[in-house]
Amino acid sequence: MRATVRLFGAMGVLGLLASLTGCGYNTLQQQDEGVKAAWSEVVNQYQRRADLIPNLVNTVKGYAAQEERVLVGVTEARARATSIQMTPEMLSDPAAVQKFQAAQGELTQALSRLLVVAENYPNLKSDQNFRDLQAQLEGTENRITVARNRYIDAVRTFNTTVRSFPTNLTAMLFKFQVKPNFTVENEAAVARPPAVNFDTATRGGTPPSPAPPPAGAPAPQ
Repeated sequence: MRATVRLFGAMGVLGLLASLTGCGYNTLQQQDEGVKAAWSEVVNQYQRRADLIPNLVNTVKGYAAQEERVLVGVTEARARATSIQMTPEMLSDPAAVQKFQAAQGELTQALSRLLVVAENYPNLKSDQNFRDLQAQLEGTENRITVARNRYIDAVRTFNTTVRSFPTNLTAMLFKFQVKPNFTVENEAAVARPPAVNFDTATRGGTPPSPAPPPAGAPAPQ
């Protein structure tokens, strides 16, 4: 009798597993892991950008110390952005995602202001350390764009599965929830990284006058 009960129990478990597989549990699980992996790459690339900023600020400060407001703005924006710890487990919290995105957006704007200011200092633009940082920053911005796009696609795919029948029933049973995505006014902008280029002269109007080199720097020929 006990053997029969065990047999029916085993058959029931196998039937349940087959039912879950047919209703998309494996798909939901795989897509959820895909979202987490994509998010980890987004965080890694934002951190890479944050790691470049102290050297960038110090280099600019050597030639443009009078631009204190802009330099402080970048430093403070970086501090706010790096203070927000956004783990994969928090991806279902819209407020947390929005807070993280807002902080990174503020840092992007602060960096943009710094790069605009740098255009006014030819000696800074010719500094080799600055040019190296410029190349690293440009590469990082490209990687951020790629990582964001992959995350957006992963979340869209997951959310579609969560909302679609019959996988929506499995999602409710196992508490898979729709995840908030990055919000952009123009999603085409996500696929187009910001320009980071100091090789061309300022267009339109009279070019800015060369700024004096920092103390100890060789005078321009």
